[in-house]
Amino acid sequence: MSRFRGKRKEDYASEGDSEGQAPSKKASKKDSSDESTEDIVVCEISKNRRVTVRNWQGRAVVDIREFYVKDGKQLPGKKGISLTMDQWNVLRDHVEEIEKAVNENS
Repeated sequence: MSRFRGKRKEDYASEGDSEGQAPSKKASKKDSSDESTEDIVVCEISKNRRVTVRNWQGRAVVDIREFYVKDGKQLPGKKGISLTMDQWNVLRDHVEEIEKAVNENS
């Protein structure tokens, strides 16, 4: 008995592919730009940085992120942070302490 459980090339041929090649991959997930319509841009921190509130995996998050332009569209980059509502509340509750530390160090 074989240790491998995957299909052999011969098995693919019986699925309608005359050359015995693996069937083509399924279509990719929906375009991520469809989800951006739900984003609420709260403010632009600078030219390429934004604070947005969006729904991610069914949960609201506060997203502080850099954006880049591709094909005339502004898209979110890798640099940034998404805060859950719990994390956002902790940050919000410490704003005065953060301001005090900033003032002391500037």
